[in-house]
Amino acid sequence: MYWSRAPVYGACPTRTMRGHTVTLVDSTAWVFGGCDDKETARDIYCFDVETMQWSHPITNGDLPPPSRAHTATLVDRKIYVFGGGQAASYSDSVYVLDTVTRKWTKPIISGAIRDPNTGEVIGSAPGPPGSGGSNHGNGTNSRSSPISSTVYGEIPAPRRAHTAVYYNGKIWMFGGGNGMMALNDVWTLDVSKMIWERMNVRGRDSALSPEDYHDGGKGGRYHGLGGIPSPRGYHTANLVGNMMIIVGGSDGKDCFAEIWCLNLDTLEWTLLDLPESHKRLSHTSTQVGSYLFIQGGHNGGEYINDIRFFNLVNLQYEPRPTAGIPPSPRGYHSAILADSRLWVFGGYNGSQAYDDVFIADLAGGSYLPQVTSFSVEV
Repeated sequence: MYWSRAPVYGACPTRTMRGHTVTLVDSTAWVFGGCDDKETARDIYCFDVETMQWSHPITNGDLPPPSRAHTATLVDRKIYVFGGGQAASYSDSVYVLDTVTRKWTKPIISGAIRDPNTGEVIGSAPGPPGSGGSNHGNGTNSRSSPISSTVYGEIPAPRRAHTAVYYNGKIWMFGGGNGMMALNDVWTLDVSKMIWERMNVRGRDSALSPEDYHDGGKGGRYHGLGGIPSPRGYHTANLVGNMMIIVGGSDGKDCFAEIWCLNLDTLEWTLLDLPESHKRLSHTSTQVGSYLFIQGGHNGGEYINDIRFFNLVNLQYEPRPTAGIPPSPRGYHSAILADSRLWVFGGYNGSQAYDDVFIADLAGGSYLPQVTSFSVEV
């Protein structure tokens, strides 16, 4: 692997970026939100990974407010943005950007609404017509289908620093924080019917003793209780098969090193017993074939810029050499895989934010993205 700084041109961002999202649609990376040293943004920048040209498209419709630490999930050329916020404001709204028409849509909330501080239900409304107030469908939202004008079901509490993946017609969301506390709940949003549902997850039977788990940094190895991850934000989530894989994170006090797997079919959490682990928060985790490339972030003591390679087959970290000039130490950046290259956008080192783009060319490992015939055996 060889690191270099991308020679970008075009309508380059006029601000630095941290807490933003980058979503790849074909050969275009859509950058939304984030904040610089002064304010939080809500505009869109596009970056062509083939030409390395920036553009600043105009979008219309129900424009979202300025946002950072939100999630942006791609479903059939539509980007579903949830949560995030600015300053002391936290959001529980869904905004959908159609990347073909460049139009934003904000479905109206109609369902059980949670208090942002306590998480308790403070209001309710009937479900969608003909649904009986419940839904267990797994339909997908096709490119030509309209977006529902209403969001139904019990609405998750406002949050940011959470994660989301798309599986079986639903967006699966985990964790984050609401400004008062970190969270560890799991929710799904059925994109075909725009219905939220809180999932009843459970911990897998484990040989680990209760002493192995802890919640306050008093010597235990893992941050969890009853086989379920402790509350956290600024972790990462990757969908591999039917597994949502959670790496690291923080509850505002401790920086975590463990890796958790949630089977999205059985709703069962499993904690990996790692022979080697690395504390991480505000990092990126990008699937490259049968590996996760875990880059940068904060290790509980300082910002870092290395890559850790996690093998999804033997469930262990592996050493791999890198060359070139990597990004400076940073967290709150974004990363994507495109054309056998890892792209890193922006970030923050504790004193300044960045607007740069770095490339890690896989070189001799360019075959890795083609490795798809494997499963995660926890």
